[in-house]
Amino acid sequence: MDDRRILIPHLDDVGMCHGANRAMLELSRAGVLTCGSVMVPCPWFPEIAQAYRTRRDLDLGVHLTLTSEWQGYRWRPLTGCSRKGGLVDDDGYMWRNCVLLRRHVDPVAAEEELRAQIETALSAGLDVTHLDTHMGAAAVPELVAIYLRLGRDYRLPVLLPREIESYLDVLKLGAVRPEDYRPWLEALEAEAAQFVDRFRMTPGVPSAEAEATYRRLIAELPPGVTFLSLHANAPGDIETIVPDRAHWRTDEYRILADPAFAGFLREQGVELSGMRALRARLRAGTAGPP
Repeated sequence: MDDRRILIPHLDDVGMCHGANRAMLELSRAGVLTCGSVMVPCPWFPEIAQAYRTRRDLDLGVHLTLTSEWQGYRWRPLTGCSRKGGLVDDDGYMWRNCVLLRRHVDPVAAEEELRAQIETALSAGLDVTHLDTHMGAAAVPELVAIYLRLGRDYRLPVLLPREIESYLDVLKLGAVRPEDYRPWLEALEAEAAQFVDRFRMTPGVPSAEAEATYRRLIAELPPGVTFLSLHANAPGDIETIVPDRAHWRTDEYRILADPAFAGFLREQGVELSGMRALRARLRAGTAGPP
């Protein structure tokens, strides 16, 4: 790798709402997003699937979803709302967080649901490039073996960074130990299926600090491959979904849409990559960065 700094600017939560879909379509066209992932159980998934038919350049994976966190805007499993599988709360929606999910989930039911999400995306015509997971839900210790098995079965890269602390430390998974993930990480390395060194995420700062924070994040990237989990939304609907934190997403959209930010990326000498390139390397059995 030497000193190469490779960045995967990735939009999470595509299909969650119309504003997320707009952000994916606009920011990928502008060249500051290389890829994203869709939340298949969400109401706006059909819109992005329809858009994909005329935007085959989109690099989209499946954002495997087992949680539904917002107060008044929620979604249910594709496989049904029976409480027997431990996938839903008393109201029939997915659990609000990973701690509750872990307390109730039946791994068999979880695998059935996750496979249904991948198959639905494929049936909708998406050329699925990778798997990652909403709020880290499919990567909790009880489900991580299933998560990686799905990657093998569909021959897709799975997000589980080498520097696992960079992932676990920003998620709210409950009690987890980085050392518990070592066997899974070693298995990925042995299979030439490990491509991402570390994880970074939407900073979530006040609007007045946003632009400086994003520029600092880019300037301080270390050598290696960094997966940057972004949550940009065009304004219009996210403000009613999560009023107190909508600005994190709309600020991000504004910053990334500014041509000056793309120029800043170039000035920093950061190489951009997407997940389609990693899928090609995985299927070719080639280890290492894109």
